[in-house]
Amino acid sequence: MERMTLCGEVAKCKAADAMPVQDRTREREILARVHGKSGELDRYSHRLFSGLLELSRAYQDTLCGQPSPIRGTVEEALSKTPGPFPQTGAMACQGVEGAYSQMAAERMFPRGNLMFVKSFEAVFEAVKSGLCEFGILPIENSANGSVRAVYDLLRRKNVTIVRSERLWIRHELLAKPGTALSDITEIHSHPQALGQCRKFLKTLDGRVRIAPCENTAMAAQYAAGAEKAGVAAIASHACGRLYGLAPVETCIQDSDNNYTRFICITKDPVIYPGADRISLILDCEHRPCALYEIMAKIAALGINLLKIESCPIVGSDFEFSFFFEMEASCADPQTLSMLESLERSCEGFIFLGNYQEG
Repeated sequence: MERMTLCGEVAKCKAADAMPVQDRTREREILARVHGKSGELDRYSHRLFSGLLELSRAYQDTLCGQPSPIRGTVEEALSKTPGPFPQTGAMACQGVEGAYSQMAAERMFPRGNLMFVKSFEAVFEAVKSGLCEFGILPIENSANGSVRAVYDLLRRKNVTIVRSERLWIRHELLAKPGTALSDITEIHSHPQALGQCRKFLKTLDGRVRIAPCENTAMAAQYAAGAEKAGVAAIASHACGRLYGLAPVETCIQDSDNNYTRFICITKDPVIYPGADRISLILDCEHRPCALYEIMAKIAALGINLLKIESCPIVGSDFEFSFFFEMEASCADPQTLSMLESLERSCEGFIFLGNYQEG
């Protein structure tokens, strides 16, 4: 308590003299003095005092850090939010009738007007152009990981996440009625669905051609219209009914605990009531402890970090962005100050949104 009170006094002095919060030279002097007194406990004392310096810096940053653009973005988003999350709206999703994205969209917007487009990028473009108010996209699967194409688009397209939804995914092997497993010569599906059914596909011993396609519903549509025999698709049971296909094998996903998270994006920042998740893309310096310093700012407020994932920056030479997801609300002044501190200290800072997961 005494230390943090003194930190507050120091912060006031720094603010009065327009000094930066972090003084690397002074911190190195303190750590060097600690090292000289620690002997064989040097490793542990370094970690202890580095943590104290991080906490002190995080506290001072909330007190005297200069305002950054994220504050204006968040305050505007909070002020112009029309009310609770809507039940209707014009939406875009990738694929055709029967896609899992459609199921997620209908769960988020029970009375929504849905438009299908050909690609993930087309979803972003439909939102950016104003053709649709909302876009629905898969972002990660509990068994097969992140949808990297969507993460890359989130980095480049300047949109806001306003909602997310978890959907239980149950895959079936579908073919025309009367088709047996031994009759199948090729299977079509989205790469994520194929990845979620690896164990089943291995049982086919390589005798069946596996053909990735843009969407599970497109795969079912293709299998239904194929003139040659032996064409199957991996998709949902509802999708099979829609296209007149029969299940050859059911529940072929590797795990029954198979969930895909879908996000809803909009063109302009909006933060609906109940928002309790924040997503960010951060670039940090390529030096020791740079990522640790970011995480220390989050940990200082006791915020639960739900996800951190590195992703290569397309076109760069082994440089990475970090995707963060945390349990927090921008309505909390301390959280907003923490975001300002991250924006000031990170080489790259993208606020993806503050939203609720259904």
